[in-house]
Amino acid sequence: MRVAAVQLTSTADRERNLATADRLTREAAAAGAELVLLPEKWAVLGTPEETVAGAEPIDGPALTWAASTARELGIDLVAGSIAERVEGADRGSNTSVHFGPDGRPQATYRKIHMFDVEVGGKTYKESEHEAPGDDVVLTETAHGVELGMSICYDLRFPELYRILAVRGARILLVPAAFTLATTREHWEVLLRARAIEDQAFVLAANQVGEHAPGYRSGGRSMIVDPWGVVLAQAPDAETFITAELDLDRQAQVRRQVPSLANRRPAAYQWPTEVPA
Repeated sequence: MRVAAVQLTSTADRERNLATADRLTREAAAAGAELVLLPEKWAVLGTPEETVAGAEPIDGPALTWAASTARELGIDLVAGSIAERVEGADRGSNTSVHFGPDGRPQATYRKIHMFDVEVGGKTYKESEHEAPGDDVVLTETAHGVELGMSICYDLRFPELYRILAVRGARILLVPAAFTLATTREHWEVLLRARAIEDQAFVLAANQVGEHAPGYRSGGRSMIVDPWGVVLAQAPDAETFITAELDLDRQAQVRRQVPSLANRRPAAYQWPTEVPA
């Protein structure tokens, strides 16, 4: 099957973001992509205050566009993530929705791991505005290919992806807005590690460039195969990348190096306390 990752430079300008996402999604579908992934916070991404101000409900303009576009183009469209406004809650969610070729939502995932870090001389506190989700979400394409959903900072938590793989995920989805600093040193290493250890394809759509003064993402969206080979990598621009996934080759890798089958869950004891 052919897949595509769309790379954007989203800002606080929602109309401009939607127009660019629409153009590149259509180009990816015209290139034969049956599954298209958008990046994290593709609809609105600026300063934390601008991103919060741009939050919208599930039935808002961004996901309404995604549903209609998936239906019009006849593709599986995973709408990266949006800042979701949750009625009656003091915090929103960082939310990803998978739409099938009929335009109907197939699965909704809310980011589990909050980006509360200090990196590149800047402090990020995602939990101030968004509440973490609690559910590991597996979905599948219209042709029955299992997809494991995640968002950005989740990439640093391999246990999430192992659970997805054990539950049957063949493609791991990583919509992201990885910072410039962490993209340069960590992004490719982490993506290839998740692909190799879980013997899965990784489809990763990153943001690129400056979203607001002092807020930059590193681009280099990637598609990685279960052997850790990078099938496609984006340049530092708004664009899309595409690759053909050989699902038979994946099955062969899992037979020849059966690391998922060789797991010994009973031997793995989680410590009761983990020192930070």
